[in-house]
Amino acid sequence: MSKKRTALFAVAMSMFFAFCSQVSAMHIAEGSLNPIWCISWGVLCIPSVFFGINSLIKKTRESSKYLVLLALCGAFALVLSSLKIPSVTGSSSHPTGVGLSAILFGPSVSALIGLIVLLFQALLLAHGGITTLGANLFSMGIAGPLVSFFTYKLMKKLKVNRSVCIFTGAALGNLFTYVCTALQLALDHSA
Repeated sequence: MSKKRTALFAVAMSMFFAFCSQVSAMHIAEGSLNPIWCISWGVLCIPSVFFGINSLIKKTRESSKYLVLLALCGAFALVLSSLKIPSVTGSSSHPTGVGLSAILFGPSVSALIGLIVLLFQALLLAHGGITTLGANLFSMGIAGPLVSFFTYKLMKKLKVNRSVCIFTGAALGNLFTYVCTALQLALDHSA
C-alpha cells in the first residue's frame, strides 16, 4: 500500500473514532465493583500474569536487548494511559498503549506490563484501584492486547502495509478494552 493510501486510511479511521458515540468506560475506580466481581476478575487474571512472566524470562534469555524495548513499552503504556478523562459510573477513558507491547512481544507479556502500569497508577495516581485491579487488568492487559495481537497477525497475513497493521491492531485493541470494561460494569451493575 502506498504512503498516500496509508495516510488516507489513518485519516478515515481517525474520523470514524472521532464521530463515534461517547463511551463511558476504562479504568474502574476503587469501590465501584462488588467484592465477588473483584475477586473473580483477579483470579481470572492470575494464569495470564504467570504465563507473561515465563514468556518474559524466555525473551530476555534470548537477548538482553529486549529489556530496553520492554521498558520503553511499559513507559509508553504508563504515560498514554495516565491521560485520565473522567467518565460516568466511576471510570475513566484513555488510550492504553499495551497494544504495541502485544504486537512486539505477544499478548502474554502485555498482561505483565499492564499489571505493572495499573499498580503504578493505582498507588501513585489514584487512577483505578487495588480492589478493581483484576477487572482493570483483564480489560487493559489481557482482552485488549489479545485483539491487538490477532488483528495485527491477521492483517500481516493478508499482506497489508505494516504501518496500517500496527495502527489498526492498536486502535482495535483500545476499542475492545472499552467494550470489555463496559461489559464488566454492566455485569456488576445489572443486579
